[in-house]
Amino acid sequence: MKVVMFYDQIQSGLGTKDDRDLPLGILKELVGPAVMMEGPLRQVDGRVVATLYCGWGTYEADPDEVTRKLVAMCHKIGPDVVMCGPAFNYAEYAEMAARVAADLEAAGKVHALAAMSEENEGTIERYRGRVTIVRTPKKGGMGLNQALKNMCLVAQGLACGSDIASLRREACF
Repeated sequence: MKVVMFYDQIQSGLGTKDDRDLPLGILKELVGPAVMMEGPLRQVDGRVVATLYCGWGTYEADPDEVTRKLVAMCHKIGPDVVMCGPAFNYAEYAEMAARVAADLEAAGKVHALAAMSEENEGTIERYRGRVTIVRTPKKGGMGLNQALKNMCLVAQGLACGSDIASLRREACF
């Protein structure tokens, strides 16, 4: 299973909260939470083929254009699934991750999921009917390893077209 990760400036390791204007870009290496996902990814025969990233400010300035470019980039890369997150309790990143994942799903060429903590209740309510949202702890909270494993299991189910109804009830919003 080929996976693309989508991160903000913080999770990509390319900036801090203040580096909001990081332009849209791509890395061909494992960074951020994906490093911790290597084991769970191997268990579902998955590998990260690219990491896409974008700063919150860049996204906020023109969300339609950034999302259009991200969808086009994902279609060109051709992954089986795109994982947007974990966004933890970062509200701006959660909104960006959910919108990108929903637009990828709507485009129909690639499956996508978002991952965030319950603190993003507004985003969760707006997007839960359009995209699978995996539950994660807030930044520094307990349960991250299980959440990352759940992201991999959900990704595998989406990519394979498996029935993941019970996994959704257990691990998703």
